[in-house]
Amino acid sequence: MVFGIALGSNLGDRAENMRRGIELLMSRVPGIRLNASAPVYETEPVDCTPGTQAFLNTVIEVEADCPPHELHTHLKDIEQALGRPEQRERNSPRTLDLDLLYADDVVSDDPVLTLPHPRMHLRRFVLEPLADIRPDLMIPGQQVSVAALLANLE
Repeated sequence: MVFGIALGSNLGDRAENMRRGIELLMSRVPGIRLNASAPVYETEPVDCTPGTQAFLNTVIEVEADCPPHELHTHLKDIEQALGRPEQRERNSPRTLDLDLLYADDVVSDDPVLTLPHPRMHLRRFVLEPLADIRPDLMIPGQQVSVAALLANLE
């Protein structure tokens, strides 16, 4: 199964947090393969408290022989291993944020995992790096490609 994962960090050594997150992902998920890695962008915080430090953001695409919920559990475990508290305020600063964006054409709307990510089509900090690696990707529920979604953002 092919997965898109967004990475973001705005606390501590942001680049090292992201590098370490990918390293942990690759070592913890059996048989995982990295298909693509987008450039890293520095972005202004969205919906965060005033004075929040800028984020580094990127997107990777991986292939793994596991169901989406299992990969999601790995992502949450890695966030915690790198210092992100399990209980936190929404949009608070973080050492590492790992969001599962898509899993092939899977659509899921349960309390633990919503796929595709419900706000990814509205976020430049996700669409811009994703368009670098998968511009023609059609996200389930969207009528146009990732590149077109990006072009349509204000």
